Amino acid sequence: VQLVESGGGMVQPGGSLELSCAASGFFMPAHDMTWVRQAPGKGLEWVAYISSGGGATYFADAAKGRFTIFRDNAKGIVRLQMDNLKPEDTALYYCARGSSGPGLDYWGQGTQVTVSS
Repeated sequence: VQLVESGGGMVQPGGSLELSCAASGFFMPAHDMTWVRQAPGKGLEWVAYISSGGGATYFADAAKGRFTIFRDNAKGIVRLQMDNLKPEDTALYYCARGSSGPGLDYWGQGTQVTVSS
């Protein structure tokens, strides 16, 4: 199983970024997928979830209305579109297989997002 995130970078407040997670080594259409982040000096924070078929999505309160999660099962990719970014969104963003907590059994290496003027 391999999950590889990309798309991070530095952006000004109010800007947008789209993160991608390329999955391989397993049958992705059978698995829920999740984005989790870790801000400097803080613990892990669950951000967004998408069901295996893409029909259900959930977001942390901090992400609602600004982030969108979607997936392309044919290509093995999960994306996180982030709009109206704020400095508090600065974090290392991880893609993980599963829905939450101990159910997240595989993680990528993370991609850094920095929101700063």
